[in-house]
Amino acid sequence: MPIYSSDSDNETMPRTKLFGRQRPIRSVLGGGQVADVLLWENKGVSAALSIGMTILWFLFEVAEYSFVTLFCHISITAMLVVFIWCTSAEIFNWTPPEMPTSILDKSTFHEFASTFHERFNQALSSFVDIACGKQPALFFAAIFCLYILSVIGNYFTFLNILYLCFVCLQTLPFLYNKYEDKVERYAGELTREVKKMFRRMNSNVLSKIPRGPVKEKKAR
Repeated sequence: MPIYSSDSDNETMPRTKLFGRQRPIRSVLGGGQVADVLLWENKGVSAALSIGMTILWFLFEVAEYSFVTLFCHISITAMLVVFIWCTSAEIFNWTPPEMPTSILDKSTFHEFASTFHERFNQALSSFVDIACGKQPALFFAAIFCLYILSVIGNYFTFLNILYLCFVCLQTLPFLYNKYEDKVERYAGELTREVKKMFRRMNSNVLSKIPRGPVKEKKAR
């Protein structure tokens, strides 16, 4: 008779982090300003980035602007605002506007580029390991996920998928960091149930499949 581990045994199992994570979520995201934006610790920048990306998505996808047209219209509007502002300051003896020489620090771009470079190399290394067949389960799971994405790509534009990925980046890490204990508990319960299901299938189905006798090699 097949022997299954009891639920009490599963409940006493040590709880592991999601995806085998050993470091805190902030460290996984690279730390620094990038993690601050993704975890909404710098709420002003995170909100401005989310609003800006939403406006761009609306203009390109809903209003059907082209990139060149949108860029020209924004440039014209900005030049008219600056011109009217400067002219009014000269006529009414107001303080002229102070134009910033730079909006973002150079360190911000270096940090973003460094984080992107590190994550891209990690993803490429994982892709090569999976493609080489070192982890068969991940190999077939990756093929299945890529096929699903290819099907989804027939119904969504690249911009929609890009915006959806951005929304996920702006929401999932924040929600996971806020409700980490609950997510870990539910994920652990789901993992245990899946493992129990595979053990039952192995004992009830796979172990009963007849196999031919193993031929022993003759000693020479």
